[in-house]
Amino acid sequence: MSVGHYENFPVASLLVPARYRSAVVAIYRFARAADDIADEGNAPPDERLAGLAGFERGLDAIERGETPSEPPFDALAPVVRTHGLPIQLFRDLLSAFAQDVRVGRYRTYDDVLDYCRRSANPVGRLLLALYRVDDDEALAQSDRICTALQLANFWQDVAVDLRKDRVYLPLEDLEREGVTLAQIAQGRCDERWRRLMAFETARTRALFEAGRPLCRRLPFRLGLELRAVVAGGMRVLERIDAVGGDVFTRRPVLGRRDWALLAVRMLVPVPAHFP
Repeated sequence: MSVGHYENFPVASLLVPARYRSAVVAIYRFARAADDIADEGNAPPDERLAGLAGFERGLDAIERGETPSEPPFDALAPVVRTHGLPIQLFRDLLSAFAQDVRVGRYRTYDDVLDYCRRSANPVGRLLLALYRVDDDEALAQSDRICTALQLANFWQDVAVDLRKDRVYLPLEDLEREGVTLAQIAQGRCDERWRRLMAFETARTRALFEAGRPLCRRLPFRLGLELRAVVAGGMRVLERIDAVGGDVFTRRPVLGRRDWALLAVRMLVPVPAHFP
């Protein structure tokens, strides 16, 4: 499976123990279906927001102990009850998807991080809740990995997002490097753009590194799954750097050679310390 912003990363692989697999799929199907309401097709904003409001009502029903008959709630409801998953994390996702309908520019990096806090981090926290991992350090490390995944996708999809009138690059970063929105629209990859993208990939790589120790704290198979996810995100950053940030004409997509490399990397022990 794949979902929305995470198309380059494994979602429910054979590494996940069978007892968790259907729950993982139910979580991601909810996220994917809600994300599609905000992103896919040609529906006007009001219609998209109405669709997301319908998802809110589905969560309300689950919170009341009901099991809605329509997907994705029919599969999600028993998963929430069985594993005690926090409903608020699903609401956070809906909040971010609604923001995608309303907001197309972000002034500061903190503004982007706030979006990631709701668009990406809830997925990691839901999976940790599924695995009964809830200490503050693990949650913080999960947040860093999930935010880094979201940012890596933003940087590879600058041109794709602009066609939806969205720019996730912080405007303060564009201004500092002398890059304009008109330049992005033109797909002009000059020295200023390359410097900007190198800065963003380096900052995102640091988030991956800060979250990576979580791989050692999970059960072996789940830790391998997370290593694969982190390796996939890091590989996207490598591919962006390799083309000098030219995501306009050479958008990085992971192919067979990349996945073979990731298979090797995920088996390499994680160092005990990161700078």
